[in-house]
Amino acid sequence: MAEKFDNLEEHLEKFVENIRQLGIIVSDFQPSSQAGLNQKLNFMITGLQDIDKCRQQLHDITVPLEVFENLKAF
Repeated sequence: MAEKFDNLEEHLEKFVENIRQLGIIVSDFQPSSQAGLNQKLNFMITGLQDIDKCRQQLHDITVPLEVFENLKAF
């Protein structure tokens, strides 16, 4: 079971890093940055597909509402 969560965590970390890098590219966009922007967008699409595959493996997991309530503090 832990492998499933480790796999999801890895994909989420990669996705967040790609979003961070995308933000940097967009915030200082130059026409010469278009290829890098396109690449990051493609990485995001692939990342979402990878996360969706993990979702299918974890469909039977329930998360207590308290977890989400505690996230509000962050």
